[in-house]
Amino acid sequence: MNFAKNVELIASPPKSGRIDVLVPRCLIGNGKDVLGTSIDQEGLSSIQIEWRDGVITSIKGLKEISKGPEEILLPRFTEPHAHIDKAFSWSRSSNLKGTYQEALAANLSEYELRSKDELIFSVENSLNLALVNGIRAIRSHIDSFGKSAMRDWDLLEDVRKKWQEKIFLQFVALVPLDFWQTYEGDLLAQRVASNGDLLGGVIAPPFNKRRTFQSLLHLVQLANRLNCDIDLHIDESQSCSACGLKLLLDVLGQVKNEISITCSHLSSMGLLKEKMISHLARKMAKNKLKVVALPLTNSWLLGRKNRSTLIKRPMAPIFQLQKAGVVVTVGGDNSNDAWFPLSNFDPINLMAFSMPIAHLSPWDRLGLSPFTSSAAQVLGLQWDGVFQKGSPADFILLDSNSWVKALSDRPKRRVVVNGEFLNELPKTKNQHSQMISHD
Repeated sequence: MNFAKNVELIASPPKSGRIDVLVPRCLIGNGKDVLGTSIDQEGLSSIQIEWRDGVITSIKGLKEISKGPEEILLPRFTEPHAHIDKAFSWSRSSNLKGTYQEALAANLSEYELRSKDELIFSVENSLNLALVNGIRAIRSHIDSFGKSAMRDWDLLEDVRKKWQEKIFLQFVALVPLDFWQTYEGDLLAQRVASNGDLLGGVIAPPFNKRRTFQSLLHLVQLANRLNCDIDLHIDESQSCSACGLKLLLDVLGQVKNEISITCSHLSSMGLLKEKMISHLARKMAKNKLKVVALPLTNSWLLGRKNRSTLIKRPMAPIFQLQKAGVVVTVGGDNSNDAWFPLSNFDPINLMAFSMPIAHLSPWDRLGLSPFTSSAAQVLGLQWDGVFQKGSPADFILLDSNSWVKALSDRPKRRVVVNGEFLNELPKTKNQHSQMISHD
């Protein structure tokens, strides 16, 4: 199959083109543009999209065609939860038992010994893979509680400037929750807020309820004072179901909150009875909490019991949360580190693995939105990934004419960044030498 056969590049001006493609109907913003266009059983419509100077100028349906397009067009993806600072560190710090406790111990050991070159390797390797795989934005949690924290944030700020034309980067300072009550924590919070990044922390059992309540209350008050959003690792557990979430809701009942709070993982909530899940979901919607479900890492780490396979696994109850009006997205989380050894910053791979675990379907709007528009909303991006006139020409083209083929055959892909096709992986001499030294 000639992958580029339906692409027509327009000679002038640059960053322009025209293409006949299959587009998920739920990702087309204005129905008038495609009125009367057929939709196949997988929710894909035959569309012609034209762009100039990196912006979509025309969207129209292909109504009378003898043969439909053979490529699926999707927006470049948003990764709502990553850890680029520790990615690809498995060889230095593995977790062969696959447990949460072993992952935590390995992570702390790796963080204490992590060199500047190792950090650069993890970050640059992550971003290069993300770029060629079709990711346009990443929210990454950054371990920030050690003596190298400020050095790491300096380095990451340089990386952000270097990559700003290709990938939007948003960072979350990941620290023990009570760290935000210290003098050092206040200094870090001011720096994080000034850069438009987020404050983070971990709430997982076992914990002292009174002490954790006070730490969480201080964090929410601090974040509001600095006008800085929060993203918490919360209830990444198979015990004490949703106890962290309940504590967060108690805190929000006592303060005026005007910042956005994201609950990442929320795994143990899925172990509650349906009535309690619905009750908590409604309270979350009222407080405008957002959720990042992370089915790959949760399926790998949680629910382990010696040599027994547990039938009921802890995972965020995506459908129930969506039904209550909570914005839910799905993230890849860790890549080739002690927490999860198998991921690789590939959004198509994430969809293929996550959908059977979470029972999501790409031909359903609520099955596709966690990977597209909802992810963009969680990061607060200007473009939600829905195609309409005036939208950015930021695409992935998959060499496939159906969702089933796209998610099972590993199709070839082309990536369009700001109206231009990405032809090769950019590498600096310094980065190339680092990759060789780590092979």
